[in-house]
Amino acid sequence: MRRTTTPGTVAELVARQWGDHRPGLRYGDAVLSHHRSAAESAARAALLVDLLPPGEPPHVGVLLDNTPEFPFWLGAAALAGAAVAGINPTRRGPELARDVLHTDCRILVTERAHLPLLDGLDLPGVRILVTDDDGEYAALLAPYAGAGPGDAVLRPAGPEPGDRLLLYFTSGSTGAPKAAICTQGRLAAAGAALVRQFSVTPDDVHYICMPMFHGNAVIADWLPALAGGASVALRRRFSASAFLDDVRAYGATYFTYVGRAVQYLLATEPRPDDRDNPLRLGFGTEAGAVDAARFAERFGVRLVEGYGATEGGASVQRTPDTPAGALGRAGAGDDLAVIDPATGTECPPADLDAGGRLTNGAEAIGELVNRGRSLFEGYWRNPDAEAARTRDGWYWTGDLFFRDRAGFLYFAGRTDDRLRVDSENLAAAMIENILARWEDAAAVAVYAVPDEVAGDQVMAALALRPGAVFDPGAFETFLAAQPDLGTKMAPRYVRVVAAMPVTATNKVHRVGLRRAGFFPQLSLGGAPGPDPVWWRPAGEAGYRPLAAADVSALLASYAAQARAELLDR
Repeated sequence: MRRTTTPGTVAELVARQWGDHRPGLRYGDAVLSHHRSAAESAARAALLVDLLPPGEPPHVGVLLDNTPEFPFWLGAAALAGAAVAGINPTRRGPELARDVLHTDCRILVTERAHLPLLDGLDLPGVRILVTDDDGEYAALLAPYAGAGPGDAVLRPAGPEPGDRLLLYFTSGSTGAPKAAICTQGRLAAAGAALVRQFSVTPDDVHYICMPMFHGNAVIADWLPALAGGASVALRRRFSASAFLDDVRAYGATYFTYVGRAVQYLLATEPRPDDRDNPLRLGFGTEAGAVDAARFAERFGVRLVEGYGATEGGASVQRTPDTPAGALGRAGAGDDLAVIDPATGTECPPADLDAGGRLTNGAEAIGELVNRGRSLFEGYWRNPDAEAARTRDGWYWTGDLFFRDRAGFLYFAGRTDDRLRVDSENLAAAMIENILARWEDAAAVAVYAVPDEVAGDQVMAALALRPGAVFDPGAFETFLAAQPDLGTKMAPRYVRVVAAMPVTATNKVHRVGLRRAGFFPQLSLGGAPGPDPVWWRPAGEAGYRPLAAADVSALLASYAAQARAELLDR
């Protein structure tokens, strides 16, 4: 007899697919029913229960691209009461081994394409399953083919809302990535909330093109499809050029994005039939107001910007009256405030002039903090990071925001994306949103480089649209015409890259950009030669190429001010 799963768990959502023979999962030319997907998960759950060593944390690492095996193993872990650790395939060597061992994975599911990443790694006690081997994996699964959704669980009571289901790594830009804990109950509730917010129905098709080792694809795309009875269509890896063809072939109605994905889609060659597509909605973060408007105009698809960390500590809910550029107000149950980290006091409301320029950014921008109920469930075996995130009994997001007088919240970047120019605090995200208006820009990133004397200087990396050539005069004219570009916000340095360097989740690789600084002999975006770097020397009106003699003079200035070591950090 099958066990009854506890209400409010992802296991229950997986089990609901049993007996539903409508199309549920699409991948390439293959179409699997909801029932078949649940059956594949049930078989893997039974295998998992037999393979996991007794007494060990029930964790399985998944090192896969977006193939059907990924959602099968997510469903398997849910049914068994185990947890999946999403392993980032862009990690290498000891860092990748560290991720697997830190999360106590005793099973690692991977594919042949990723086996070279494991060569030479010391992974004691870890059993590796290769999903596309020459038959061994299929033979291993064969005895479990008849398993039902409640036949294989790690505890007699079955999966419960408090059971860990996901261990998702956060950004490692300031140290080793932290594995955020996500339980079945919180994830099931998150999926149900998005179903309500976006009116997901069984007729929808959710296109998953963001990597599933990251929370965006699973929490904001797969889970609401599961909760709403919609089908999913998988893309092995994100491809801007294949996006529209996939959407049409699968009949996709919804997708999620993160980082610079929207900019890459806008950088593709326009087609007369761009608006001829079944999409009704895109949901994600970091598109920016300018690119969201361009996307809606070109593809006829509304983008909804959201804010909510994988950790679950804070969320911002968009309402119909949310003004342009804002993300919304605090989510239900959240007591959000913009706090000055140095003093612990709340920042004053933002003042915006008629042109939309923030006139009191130095005072109004602070870190977004949840002073009320938090859904944060901790980091796996990282008490120091957990304590830092929840210091003083509050949840500190690590993100910069400001709040207008009506209570609407505006994203202003990460806390480590703050710049201090001539004693004025600036937020990189605000400058990026302005530079993104330049018609020749396909992608923009803004970051700090040390000033020779004190504080920072603004530097921008620009990836240009196909066929465009950087015209310093035109760029200078564009900057002068922007009413909300403050006098200290214009970039002193501009690096022109062939393509914006990004992480595996399509977020700008800011660490690499900051490390490269203004040195022009480097190539960060895949160009065969070094990136051209332009600069505007103090007292000069326009941009000119940064030559070797300029670099030498700059280095001498840094040395004279005893700040040369800052360029090596």
